[in-house]
Amino acid sequence: MKIRKKAPKPAPAKPPLYVIGYRGTPPSLEELTIWYDLQYGGPLTWADRAEGRGSASHGPWRAHVLTNLPTSEAAQWQQVLSWDHHELGAVSLSSATPSTIADTVLVAARLARGLTLLTQGTAFDVASQEYLNPSDWNDRPLEVFVTTDHVTVQHSETDDHSSEWFYTLGLTKFGLDELEVIQPRGLPDRETIALLHCAADAVLRKGHNQKVGCTMDLHALAHTIRFIKHRTAAPTGRMMAFRQISTDLR
Repeated sequence: MKIRKKAPKPAPAKPPLYVIGYRGTPPSLEELTIWYDLQYGGPLTWADRAEGRGSASHGPWRAHVLTNLPTSEAAQWQQVLSWDHHELGAVSLSSATPSTIADTVLVAARLARGLTLLTQGTAFDVASQEYLNPSDWNDRPLEVFVTTDHVTVQHSETDDHSSEWFYTLGLTKFGLDELEVIQPRGLPDRETIALLHCAADAVLRKGHNQKVGCTMDLHALAHTIRFIKHRTAAPTGRMMAFRQISTDLR
């Protein structure tokens, strides 16, 4: 489970996937391209390119990069994140199909990692509400995708304080509903966190939301989960959909 810093305020409408705060001058697209090609083999190519912005492609996957946000937009994010970074950039997803969304998110994450490392700055993963300093990024090989790099598990109390609420953040990047478990207070949380991580990975690899009432086998845990409810909630200040799961784990 990720331990979050002070919860950010609700983000501006239609947020990017990552917001990056620089320590120093924003890097150029040329610098980002050189770094990316050295790290991942490239070639990273650009379309719709202008000063400090463009649509980056690696193979069939594409993401949009803005190395220097306009002052008004940067001010909004500085207020949201309580940052003292004066220069901000952003990486956003391009359109993708269910079959390509995981690789598209992966390319966007790699570009955000590059902007972070090139400036020794901090990236904020908007969907998973995670802050990433240079040492926090996992250096994965080109062909490796790990769900926990993109999806976190959070923990709080229910609104009436009668139960504990465990939920994922980050599945929305992939066009999927987040998952949640509600359990009585005082029970061990390690198994629940592992359950949600495993369930998120299984749903992501299926590529679509599971219907309420259906079951799914989690072979890694030797358990079966059931999707029992669908609802909306706003733990980050932005309304999102959740699918509640239960299991024989407890």
